[in-house]
Amino acid sequence: MAAFRGPKVWLWRWRRNPLRRRSDRLEAWVVLAAWTFTVLGGVVTGLLATRSVEHNLDRQRVEWRPVVAQLTKNAPGTTAPSASGSERVWAEVRWTGTDGSAHTGQTRVVPASTVGTPVTVWTDADGRMVTKPATRSEAELRSSLIGVLVGVTAAGVPFLGGRLARGRLERRRMDEWDQEWERVGPLWGRKTW
Repeated sequence: MAAFRGPKVWLWRWRRNPLRRRSDRLEAWVVLAAWTFTVLGGVVTGLLATRSVEHNLDRQRVEWRPVVAQLTKNAPGTTAPSASGSERVWAEVRWTGTDGSAHTGQTRVVPASTVGTPVTVWTDADGRMVTKPATRSEAELRSSLIGVLVGVTAAGVPFLGGRLARGRLERRRMDEWDQEWERVGPLWGRKTW
């Protein structure tokens, strides 16, 4: 099949050619714009998202603090060691914020812990309980993955837009070919002798 196509000519839509149609030039510009916006938009958006997530996670590492809290009720469960040794249960804890106000919340603790057992929880600047902040390497991995996901998603918009535009141009070109063939096709059936 490739033998019938002839040699591949690079940038054929941009070269001077008396057979080049207006739709070929328009398609060349659509392809150029779509690829430019796809590549640049994806890269720039991905980098901005990565930087934003990194900044947010760095801020959390700086602002969030560990606080010692005490259990307010006995934790459910038994003291028998589990097979994995990492089993935790939910229990209510109380801690004092930096402003001196009392706070309560729920966190995971060792099963069968008694009232008053100290537990380390993490709080934000307002004294609300939060998860432990991501380490530097975890933050880099998270921000990279989110940046790639956002970049690919952002790149998909102009790519799909370009594909749709090219599809419409192709349908229009085929309709023009049909009209030309309806006009010229019947002339081929006549005998000229």
